[in-house]
Formats: sequence, structure tokens, C-alpha cells
Amino acid sequence: MQGGTVFYFVTDGIEAALKQAMEAAAGKDVRIGGGVSTIRQYLSARLIDELHLSIVPTFLGDGEHLFANLNLPALGYECVERVEGNRATHVTVARSTR
Repeated sequence: MQGGTVFYFVTDGIEAALKQAMEAAAGKDVRIGGGVSTIRQYLSARLIDELHLSIVPTFLGDGEHLFANLNLPALGYECVERVEGNRATHVTVARSTR
């Protein structure tokens, strides 16, 4: 892509994808892109260190629910920051190091 962005499609599962991304990042941060299903898989496997959410109150109807049937505290996650703005609330969820 213009600017040097490269996408790799990995079909070996989330652990293999993360391993390849971390090797390519050479010590830099890795960001996971994808839909609700992708993020839920990484949360369930405790492979996300930090999750940044921008919450905007909008009624969208049906769809996938990000946290449905996920017990984030039991998985070791907690809300570490919440910043309220005029149009959105920004929340950071992090995996506990305990």
C-alpha cells in the first residue's frame, strides 16, 4: 500500500498471527485489527495487554456484542482509565500483571 503498509493474512489461528506480528514489529507495539469475533478470541486467550474503547451512545440495533459471556475480571482484565468527553467516553481496559 501507499506509505509502506503491508497486510499479511494468517490462517493458522490467533496465536500464530500474533507471533508473526510480534516478530515483524521487532519489539514495537502490535495492534490487532478485526471485528468483534477477532477481539473476543484474543481477550478470551488473554493475549491483549490493553484495549482502548471509544464509546459513543448510538442505537444500532442487532449485532455482535463485544463482551457477551466474557468474564473480564476472571480473565484478569480491569478498567484502568476512563475519560469522559462531550461526544464519547474513552475507556482503557488492561490485563492485570498480578
